Amino acid sequence: MTAKRLAIIAGHGTLDAAYPPLILATTAVAMDMEAAIFFTFYGLEIIKKGKADKLQVSPIANPAMPQPVPGISIPNIVGMLPGMTAMATGMMNGWMRKANVAKLSELIKMAQEFDVKLIACQMTLDVMNIKKEDLIDGVEVGGASTFMEFASQDAIVMTF
Repeated sequence: MTAKRLAIIAGHGTLDAAYPPLILATTAVAMDMEAAIFFTFYGLEIIKKGKADKLQVSPIANPAMPQPVPGISIPNIVGMLPGMTAMATGMMNGWMRKANVAKLSELIKMAQEFDVKLIACQMTLDVMNIKKEDLIDGVEVGGASTFMEFASQDAIVMTF
């Protein structure tokens, strides 16, 4: 039996962690699957109003990040210097533009147009004192049971 649903948990709000859930969900819908993304903890940053295109990527504890100068290994501690997160973010945004990858805000809009369910975790909203009006329009607020109901019905489940 082939799964007809994709259920994704987005728990990280960094630039590099925001792309996979949105790309996979929109791809699933294009392949005639249903898709839902459950945004929890820092993953809520992705769906806050005005935040998607301002997410950053940290060079610290990210050893797979390519070096800005090929062949020159830069110690991880350098990532702690002021401006390094902005530099890493700028590099990644540049790579995405060069590869003609849509901005996160565009992917979110596409996901909404494709009827991807965007679910904000109610418990996390309460814990982090985030209000529904802080989120982009069209986001459903639900608890873990909302996600589990969707995911338990013949779904592939992924987490980012």
